[in-house]
Amino acid sequence: MANWYDKYLTVYGKPFSEVPQEIIECTRAGLARLQSEEPMASIVVIAYNEETHLQACLWALSEIRCKYPVEIIGVDNDSKDRTAEIYEKSGIPYYTEYQHSCGYARRCGLQHSKGRFYFDVDSDTLYPPQYYEIMLQAMLKPGVSCASARYGFIPDENHSKLSLKLFEMARDFFLWVQHFKRPELSVRGLVFAYNADYGRKEPYRVDIIRGEDGSMAMNLKKYGKIKFVRDSRCKAITGYGTIGEQSVWQSFCNHVKIQMKGIGRVFHKTDHYEDSDDNLVKNR
Repeated sequence: MANWYDKYLTVYGKPFSEVPQEIIECTRAGLARLQSEEPMASIVVIAYNEETHLQACLWALSEIRCKYPVEIIGVDNDSKDRTAEIYEKSGIPYYTEYQHSCGYARRCGLQHSKGRFYFDVDSDTLYPPQYYEIMLQAMLKPGVSCASARYGFIPDENHSKLSLKLFEMARDFFLWVQHFKRPELSVRGLVFAYNADYGRKEPYRVDIIRGEDGSMAMNLKKYGKIKFVRDSRCKAITGYGTIGEQSVWQSFCNHVKIQMKGIGRVFHKTDHYEDSDDNLVKNR
């Protein structure tokens, strides 16, 4: 049985020069149809040297189904490849952020967004058609400040569907346990959305290499709860940024070692945390 994302994989990982003109034009037309002058939500795609993934991400975005008005904008984090050209040919508004880090890029997107809600979008990730509508429905409920969803990995010759499924089940179970006391630690930036009015009151962390979204989620807890959406129709699919070139088993073992070092945090609430030295931008 075909997966919803199979057709997007035909250009995922390929240089822009190999993308058929028909797909570029179809993507541009679809994105134009979605753009609203008065959006309820801003879908913000950040990218740094993502020429081989961005077109597939935008193609998937151009075919979303959402009953709420949205805008789609991009942030180019001063890429050195054809990322900016892809944004240009997609027809969506995009902005260049010259200071490098996800925090700077996401902050730039928030500053230019007009929607009541803000969606993080990573350009190496594909989102299913109903993702935005389901996430918005969750955030429109009383007492919710932000939401996060599940995500999976694209199967390939080095990562079988079965091994990935087992890895994702173990990871999701741990995140579920963790979310009771430390929900912000279970937030993942590629599947994160929040009330933009609340977000604009909180500074984006730009001094850390990773964790800017978890930090934002922690700050947003004062405005309402973090909702975890587990609907299968809301599950995004991504590449191997968190696994890398290693096998699924090696990645699983490494994740277990890392999580066990501070396992006590799972059982205690907190409103702050200390950053490790290797996560500070100045030490990069």
